[in-house]
Amino acid sequence: MPIPRIPINRHSPVPLYFQISRRLTEAVEAGDLVPGELLPNEIELAASLNVSRPTMRRAIEELVVNGMLTRKRGVGTRVNDTPVRRRVALTSLHEDLAAAGRQPQTQVLRFDSACVDRHAARELGVPAGDRLLYCERLRLADGVPLAILRNWLPARFDDITAAELAEQGLYRLLGERNGRPTVARQKITARSASAAQARLLDTGHNAPLISMQRTAFDAEGRAVEYADHLYRADHYAIEVTVYNR
Repeated sequence: MPIPRIPINRHSPVPLYFQISRRLTEAVEAGDLVPGELLPNEIELAASLNVSRPTMRRAIEELVVNGMLTRKRGVGTRVNDTPVRRRVALTSLHEDLAAAGRQPQTQVLRFDSACVDRHAARELGVPAGDRLLYCERLRLADGVPLAILRNWLPARFDDITAAELAEQGLYRLLGERNGRPTVARQKITARSASAAQARLLDTGHNAPLISMQRTAFDAEGRAVEYADHLYRADHYAIEVTVYNR
């Protein structure tokens, strides 16, 4: 591909590497650099901008860390798909992908309508020995693995089937059964991918993952799901609006 035009201001107090990474980010978001496209090598980019290789390398590394680019030995630096940006709201990933114009796909990895799990039962506020509906799914966006979704549901939802989960979002199925979540408590942390998780998500062993645990409740205050989800950090971002009171 041709070397992109990147205007930089050498008199600005903003570091050159940051200016370059910001311009490249804007080019990706505007579609000037399309997913799958290879960038020129580091030497060519540095020469075209008249900057040092360490400056260019740091600019590229900023975008690799932020999930905009992927760097592979022997292949080069490639533009990633635009990460899924998700608001902190009670919506399902299936709904968010569809709203963003992405094609959600689901593979049901495990399905157990008689699961016993003490931790999930405690989160759902039911006796430890109660049977729960458990499902584990791999969610893809436009054919690219994005998330491993694990959910435990109270027994009143045991008429949900694996076939339905392969085709529809969980929250839609809960809503059809008067169990649409209206409030939840949620924890978001980071985790390294295990070997098995890396294989499912088509990423590297120990690659960074976003980990989310959620207990959701319906309008009557009844727990309707406990979730433990993992998302690829290079394809997924969580957006939060912060207010100053």
